[in-house]
Amino acid sequence: MVKFLSANLHMRGNVANQREHIILLLANADIRKRNDEEYDELKPSTVTELMDKTFKSYCSWCKYLHCKSNIRFPDVCDEEQLQLIYISLYLLIWGEASNVRFMPECICFIFHNMANDVYGILFSNVEAVSGETYETEEVIDEESFLRNVITPIYQVIRKEARRNKGGTASHSQWRNYDDLNEYFWSRKCFKIGWPLDLKADFFLNSDEITPQNERLNQVTYGKSKPKTNFVEVRTFWHLFRDFDRMWIFLVMAFQAMVIVGWHGSGSLGDIFDKDVFKTVLTIFITSAYLTLLQAALDIILNFNAWKNFKFSQILRYLLKFAVAAMWAVLLPIAYSKSVQRPTGLVKFFSTWTGDWKDQSFYTYAVSFYVIPNILAAVFFLVPPFRRVMECSDMRIIKVIMWWAQPKLYVGRGMHEDMFSLFKYTSFWIMLLISKLAFNYYVEIVPLITPTKMIMNFHIKKYQWHEFFPHANNNIGVVIAIWAPIVLVYLMDTQIWYAIFSTLFGGIHGAFSHLGEIRTLGMLRSRFESIPIAFSQTLMPSEDGKHADDFVNQNNIKNFSQVWNEFIYSMRSEDKISDRDRDLLLVPSSSGDVSVIQWPPFLLASKIPIAVKMAKDFKGKEDAELFRKIKSDSYMNSAVIESYETLKKIIYALLEDEADRRVMNQVFLEVDMSIQQQRFIYEFRMSGLPLLNDKLEKFLSILLSDYEDQGTYKSQLINVFQDVIEIITQDLLVNGHEILERARVQSPDIKNEKKEQRFEKINIHLVRDRCWREKVIRLHLLLSVKESAINVPQNLDARRRITFFANSLFMNMPNAPKIRDMLSFSVLTPYYKEDVLYSEEDLNKENEDGISILFYLQKIYPDEWTNFLDRVNNPKLTEKDKSEFLREWVSYRGQTLARTVRGMMYYRQALELQCYQEVAGEQAEFSVFRAMASNDDNQKAFLERAKALADLKFTYVVSCQVYGNQKKSSDTHNRSCYTNILQLMLKYPSLRVAYVDEREETADAKSPKLFYSVLLKGGDKFDEEIYRIKLPGPPAEIGEGKPENQNHAIIFTRGEALQTIDMNQDNYFEEAFKLRNVLEEFNKERVGRRKPTILGLREHIFTGSVSSLAWFMSNQESSFVTIGQRILANPLRVRFHYGHPDIFDRIFHITRGGVSKASKVINLSEDIFGGFNSTLRGGYVTHHEYIQVGKGRDVGLNPISIFEAKVANGNGEQTLSRDVYRLGHRFDFYRMLSFYFTTIGFYFSSMLTVLTVYAFLYGRMYMVMSGLEKEIMRLATPNQLAALEQALATQSIFQLGFLMVLPMVMEIGLEHGFRTAIVDFFIMQLQLASVFFTFQLGTKSHYYGRTILHGGSKYRPTGRGFVVFHAKFAENYRLYSRSHFVKGLELLALLSVYQVYGSSYRSSSLYLYITVSMWFMVGSWLFAPFIFNPSGFEWQKTVDDWTDWKRWLGDRGGIGIPVEKSWESWWNLEQEHLKHTNIRGRVMEIALALRFFIYQYGIVYQLNISQNSKSFLVYGLSWVVLLTSLLVLKMVSMGRRRFGTDFQLMFRILKALLFLGFLSVMTILFVVCQLTLTDLFASILAFLPTGWAILLIGQVLRSPIKALGIWDSVKELGRAYEKIMGLVIFAPIAVLSWFPIVSEFQARLLFNQAFSRGLQISMILAGRKDKATSSHK
Repeated sequence: MVKFLSANLHMRGNVANQREHIILLLANADIRKRNDEEYDELKPSTVTELMDKTFKSYCSWCKYLHCKSNIRFPDVCDEEQLQLIYISLYLLIWGEASNVRFMPECICFIFHNMANDVYGILFSNVEAVSGETYETEEVIDEESFLRNVITPIYQVIRKEARRNKGGTASHSQWRNYDDLNEYFWSRKCFKIGWPLDLKADFFLNSDEITPQNERLNQVTYGKSKPKTNFVEVRTFWHLFRDFDRMWIFLVMAFQAMVIVGWHGSGSLGDIFDKDVFKTVLTIFITSAYLTLLQAALDIILNFNAWKNFKFSQILRYLLKFAVAAMWAVLLPIAYSKSVQRPTGLVKFFSTWTGDWKDQSFYTYAVSFYVIPNILAAVFFLVPPFRRVMECSDMRIIKVIMWWAQPKLYVGRGMHEDMFSLFKYTSFWIMLLISKLAFNYYVEIVPLITPTKMIMNFHIKKYQWHEFFPHANNNIGVVIAIWAPIVLVYLMDTQIWYAIFSTLFGGIHGAFSHLGEIRTLGMLRSRFESIPIAFSQTLMPSEDGKHADDFVNQNNIKNFSQVWNEFIYSMRSEDKISDRDRDLLLVPSSSGDVSVIQWPPFLLASKIPIAVKMAKDFKGKEDAELFRKIKSDSYMNSAVIESYETLKKIIYALLEDEADRRVMNQVFLEVDMSIQQQRFIYEFRMSGLPLLNDKLEKFLSILLSDYEDQGTYKSQLINVFQDVIEIITQDLLVNGHEILERARVQSPDIKNEKKEQRFEKINIHLVRDRCWREKVIRLHLLLSVKESAINVPQNLDARRRITFFANSLFMNMPNAPKIRDMLSFSVLTPYYKEDVLYSEEDLNKENEDGISILFYLQKIYPDEWTNFLDRVNNPKLTEKDKSEFLREWVSYRGQTLARTVRGMMYYRQALELQCYQEVAGEQAEFSVFRAMASNDDNQKAFLERAKALADLKFTYVVSCQVYGNQKKSSDTHNRSCYTNILQLMLKYPSLRVAYVDEREETADAKSPKLFYSVLLKGGDKFDEEIYRIKLPGPPAEIGEGKPENQNHAIIFTRGEALQTIDMNQDNYFEEAFKLRNVLEEFNKERVGRRKPTILGLREHIFTGSVSSLAWFMSNQESSFVTIGQRILANPLRVRFHYGHPDIFDRIFHITRGGVSKASKVINLSEDIFGGFNSTLRGGYVTHHEYIQVGKGRDVGLNPISIFEAKVANGNGEQTLSRDVYRLGHRFDFYRMLSFYFTTIGFYFSSMLTVLTVYAFLYGRMYMVMSGLEKEIMRLATPNQLAALEQALATQSIFQLGFLMVLPMVMEIGLEHGFRTAIVDFFIMQLQLASVFFTFQLGTKSHYYGRTILHGGSKYRPTGRGFVVFHAKFAENYRLYSRSHFVKGLELLALLSVYQVYGSSYRSSSLYLYITVSMWFMVGSWLFAPFIFNPSGFEWQKTVDDWTDWKRWLGDRGGIGIPVEKSWESWWNLEQEHLKHTNIRGRVMEIALALRFFIYQYGIVYQLNISQNSKSFLVYGLSWVVLLTSLLVLKMVSMGRRRFGTDFQLMFRILKALLFLGFLSVMTILFVVCQLTLTDLFASILAFLPTGWAILLIGQVLRSPIKALGIWDSVKELGRAYEKIMGLVIFAPIAVLSWFPIVSEFQARLLFNQAFSRGLQISMILAGRKDKATSSHK
């Protein structure tokens, strides 16, 4: 069938790939719930189910467009065969679609037409209308589909992508993937025709200029086509437009609270007062104005898409605006007529209607106004009804819904079931009540009285020139006081969300059984029930029911196989030592003894304690002794097992029959004495310790290696004879009688020689694997003391064991049989990251003398010791050891090798699970031992297991540039190629996909051809499996990572797809649970929907590197656990935040893939995959019984770069259509959840910073104008106290520790609350608050700048793990604009507030109000140096200063990197201003104007101004400033023009200027009463003004260049950089003088191992230098 479809139409590579794809899909679906003997043909339901899943999206598209589906089945046909043809056709189109795969409705359009062609070819052969023979396009070759269908569409995408000019153009100037795909959401897409009409409107670009020699990065010019349905405009108004319901609610609530507080006594009950209630009703007027604003924004922001709008859409927008405008006019008029004595604005409206009076009209108007809201509330309470209406494609329903929401293909029917609705609604109602009550009683009511007091004061005395001296009610002061409170009110919902999500997440986690087993003690206490839980959860049952809750041998056998593989995997990873491994293993020969054989670590010291107990026993009866032993079940098991095992070992060792008879009599005596309860009478208990010691020695010798067999045997015999002697003489009361009885019972007593007993011993017994295991175990039982209680020692091994054990008791679906489980793939995108470290990488030292290897030895000392033990094998060559060493280091970094090893655990676990099921009772101890066996049955079992694993699992690594690396001569690239090849050879089931670039000469041209290629490992080299031609370069159109995923997704298989990033790891024991997780897709849930994305928990494995890594690890851990737990349930707004989520693969490949790829707007590509899934009817869950490892950045600079990338991504999300649609299609409470867990978090971070600015600029206004001084002079003490309280209220919200509440809760839940509290205090001691406050600045800066100007881009962080010293210049480049400039501005504001208000204000009040702001300033200015390794070492400080001066003085030039030249960096920092729009430029200039306030306020405070309040004072200050700048310009020009050729003239000029300066200053001091204080104040006044001039100059770069003064602006910029650098560097230099500061920093910020390593490396380096010098 596939061949029929592909005949001369689709490429052979695509056909072969999709043939395998379809066969595997069908085979996996059909094998479920079937026995081998039943399997002869496909079940009819198999194809039907696959058909339904594949074409659900297509059928929905047809229904939406009201066109008939072209999936047709004639009355007489093989329906199953035709279904397969349609499925094959769709997958062939999808497999060859390349970048068009991001446009799912475009693929629906293509399939719609091709399905019609196929149907015509197969059945009709006669046109329905004309009756002529059905003809299709003439097919030329196998590339015709690519050439005639995909390539034209690809070229449209490519040309549009070029319009973005590398991400610098406005989003409104070009059409992205979404715009082009949404073209197919309307019936006009059929105008394209079939075959495609390349002259159709879709393919034409008006005014396009196509260069003759087209380059890959060639920009397409010409007028752009209009956008489709939505325009991404750079403006903060998107926040209001997307979430208008939330902002309207907050504004109305604030207005109501202020009205009640203002007119009442402060009690909320005042709202029931008639007059107060009438005033409160004015909130609907506010609502009308905000609704009008929303309608206006819809029109303005979507204006560039109007040409593509239908008339009905335009009409809807205009009517919405007209109705909103009507209410905005009608409600104020109606209210004005209801007021008895109108004043002000109310009086103005009342004049519009003359004498008309109707007190109740306003009430009626409000009643009509809220009718839509009441209807919305009714629909909200009945979500199924709303869902049916939204999803309906009936025209009458669409007409009804037309006003409520715009017609869209996505975002319909996203309402949850009633129970989910109740849960998240309750969450938000409780939160909002708490928030509003706090706002009312703590913020608003206390501020009402001071506000009234201030408004009643009549202030006429100002300390500057007041432009509005007659302003009513001191409105400037009121604004200054209320502005920060309003900002806090808008922001503090985020803090309340943190508190409530912590509480709800903690409760939910507790009910999910998280943290029930979190210590080794808890593990030991519940280990008996673990095999039962394992069998019930991780093992499939025959009849769907599991055995009762008791331990049986079958439970232990299944459990031991998996548990032991888990332990062996940790040993191979060097997490545990050989001794730990032996103590943790569960014996395979559980049936040899009469009790359960527990791991030796549980039985530690049980035998020695039992021996001591028996020795000290003073009782008279056996029963009492045995009762004491049996009271500890583990001790009882250990005693019985040791006795029975010892008996078996001795019987097996003895070769002489007479010796066996003796031992038989001894053991018989023991058994009889126990049975007859006379043990304490027949045996001397005092001999037991000696026997224990001798047996321990005997077993040690038995296990030892030997060179001389004779010596070994004699030692063994001697010790064994000592054991027998102790038994017969010291232990047995009648030992001689027993020996004699054994001799008498001998059948050959007469011929028995008088030789010494027990000399014939089988010394080769321990060569047998099973016997050696028994001996080792018995030796451990006898010898292990208390120390085994803490096994394993490694903390990560403990974490993994306890989490695995705990997860068995959590709620997870029952494990299906491997045959019945869903098949799945894993996909990992890779670019150029490290694959495997080379030997050179391992030993390369940084400037501190620390190599990667040395560093890791200090960080992981126990694992290094375990590694040395593992490679201490004489059979290993030096080359093998070197490879093992490279792997050991690479597996502790964030490398591809680590990720691949982790993901291949899935296959290892699958093979074990398959083997267990196939072999059943015949299953050997482990898969590897079954491989080594010569048993044909075992080999057959393994072959079947591997075949089944191949059917179920595929792993594809998308190494995009593998082909280029293979051809490259670069050392790093060649190394990557070699290491990837070695991975393919090591893991035969690993597949590597890459984009191959080839040049093929045709018609004297050499066009580049591109292919998607799939490889596997061969004998020595890679082997090509599939090669599929592409229409062009796939990665140049969109963002790199999603394009990389998209090109390789066609090679994935199965019904589920797990996306794994390059910084992830996996664990064997977690891989064993994957089939349980996949069952979540089939699990029955409340409501109709099944999940489309399964979210998994992550463990951050980089937390041990440094304190920063620990902070980041805790922050990330809290998000991927408690954060996502609460998002999934109850809030129902979890999306896809990266990896390692599992996708419903069929659902997503038919709906655009697992991510979005449009340039810049989809920078955070992962979350858009979650948005897309939700909008298209998907459902995302979160599961915490399984976890995947994840690495994070470990140094401040990489962490900040990562945070900047995420903030950029959130800024772009704010502009996106997905956020707009989700914000409008979610119900109110789910919309709140969505906002505060995505872009709202970043906007709240920005509001936190803006609150500080609003507060300080308000204080500055009050201080500089003299208003604060006058208010404090006029106010009474009580009024003053109320005002101080109001001023200080907002400061509590600057404390970032509230945001770590989820972190503390999760640590407490999983590790105990004592640990959580200790960790919290340790984090504070290690300056975690400084780190989080610093990151607040990163988030707010990059989020705000992205929305205002753009400039988002992918920022690679490197993901290295060796912490190194960053130079001062590097830190300055990275943080200058985001932190240092803002920190210095806040420092200036705080200084001004302190200096000019200190004369009338107490210092304690100042400190109380501003302490959090000083903390922010300190964090922003000095955190990069506090967290910089060796940041306060004197020599490094000197080197940094030299480097910074060199960098600052470099003049730059074309091609000079930013690391080398300040000028290059300065130009790059202004890049966003070059490409910003006019709104961005105006906003930037408006923001810069704030710096002029300093000069305006300070000049009136100078003594030289002599208390003059004339505006002339401010004018003269500008004269002074401009004169100073002119003089500096003259000196600069003189230096350039005369400095070389006219040196004398230049010196004379400088002397004259200096004398002139002295003269002017003398006159000012003597005549004009200038003081030194005035001089310093003038500097504080003029520096901000100069900075404002510089900022405005940068925005107006083009006109300033035209005026020829750009060089002056540049030099002014360089001067400011010098000043800022000096201010920041000075404290660092001072602290570097004291060696104790550097020592304290290392101790504080890095774990002890690193500190020790740092010191040792310095010592070694010193010795090396000495050795070198002495040698010379």
